[in-house]
Amino acid sequence: MQMSVLANFVENTFVQSRSAETLPVKNPAFDTVITSIPISLDEEVERAVESGVRAFEAFRNSTPSERVGYLMKIRALMERDTDLLARVLVDNHGRTYAEGVAEVRRSLENVEAAAAIAYTLAKGENMINISPGIDQELIREPLGCFAVITPFNIPLHAWSSYVPYAIALGCTVVMKPSEITPVVANEVARIVKEAGLPAGVMSVVHGDGRVAEKLVKHPDIQGVGFIGSTKTGKHLYEMTVREGKRASINAGAKNHIVVMPDADMEKSADAAASSFYGMSGQRCLAGSNLVVVEGAEKVVELVAAKSRLRLGYGMDRETEMGPMASRQGLEKVLKYIELGEKIGKPLVNGRHNKPNKPLNGYFIGPTLFTDIPPDSPPAKEEIFGPVASVLKAKNLDDAIELINKNTPYGNAAAIFTSNPKTAREFVLNVNIGNVGVNIGVPQPMAYFPLGGRKQSFFGVAHSRVDTLRFFTDHKIVTTRWW
Repeated sequence: MQMSVLANFVENTFVQSRSAETLPVKNPAFDTVITSIPISLDEEVERAVESGVRAFEAFRNSTPSERVGYLMKIRALMERDTDLLARVLVDNHGRTYAEGVAEVRRSLENVEAAAAIAYTLAKGENMINISPGIDQELIREPLGCFAVITPFNIPLHAWSSYVPYAIALGCTVVMKPSEITPVVANEVARIVKEAGLPAGVMSVVHGDGRVAEKLVKHPDIQGVGFIGSTKTGKHLYEMTVREGKRASINAGAKNHIVVMPDADMEKSADAAASSFYGMSGQRCLAGSNLVVVEGAEKVVELVAAKSRLRLGYGMDRETEMGPMASRQGLEKVLKYIELGEKIGKPLVNGRHNKPNKPLNGYFIGPTLFTDIPPDSPPAKEEIFGPVASVLKAKNLDDAIELINKNTPYGNAAAIFTSNPKTAREFVLNVNIGNVGVNIGVPQPMAYFPLGGRKQSFFGVAHSRVDTLRFFTDHKIVTTRWW
């Protein structure tokens, strides 16, 4: 039986690629092939970009009300298809059904926020009488066709972090989904078509890194939006800068959760475990290091007790954690666990945790290490799996120094404390873009931009509402009438 190949989406039409080269797409819970993607040909990428460029000429002149109307239709259709989209995320990414529904809901929030900026932040500014008889105005203009490259771990949320904002602001987009989790992109394309979005405003071309590079280098692509690893993000950023384009590159992380001795230990442990192991640790804002300040040692045993989750297929009700999204991701996690076993002490070892039913997928259970040296790879490098290391700090200053100096990343950090002064000092002194106070995953709402510093971000503007500065440029108009 011949396996189906996902079609590209160009000119509001699903078009089968003529490429002879394909890649399998799997259900990670069962290690079974569910479809495949083409490595789109140069001329197919060219056609998608040409479609976006043509569509931009008319779409840039559409009214805000028209563009918001499309977004509201997209939102309604996504909400209608929440169950379908969540099931696609379960079967292609491996998350639990509840996590799939949560991603749909977060994506709906982005669509709403995008609609809002069309009427608010995009309005521009003006001032009369800057000099006698002279007025001045700042207007924002959409720039053209952009490339958006989405990651495997949040394929729908990453789409929503860029594309609805481009639509709201009058730009067009060619999207290249992750080759690991591409299925939901075609479902979104189906919804966009049903919503009546004009042909060419959003296109989808499938492929691997070669296709992404073709998009980045295309002379008619104005900028590149990306969420993913620092290694890939930095490569794309350098390429984008060489091409003289705009970049919004949201990259990797190594996030810390600090527990002070005055914290509520039970609630802190709940939040930390959820942060470490939610979505099998495959979140850019997930905690990875548990920094225990002297006097808070009790939290370690509490987190360990909450680290024995039931593994399984995401549609089974008893499942608490799904598999890794790919075999490559699983193998990477296993290498860090093997290293952790040599240099530290596993309080909970996920290698011994098996799914609740016989499955052939990419499963690894929650893993918690103690006695890990702060300068070792498990404590410094992004693992992107359900593995956490316990690190010790003498006091708050020691914890802040560890966060600021121990890794090259600056994505997220959280503190658990009952002391407002301690929390304030932490917030003001960690060199981190997303900070939580008694919050394990400091995820900004859609109407705030995603933070990110140091090796966690490269470019001119972050994702979400900050893309106003990415998709548009300002023009200053100075007027005098005699």
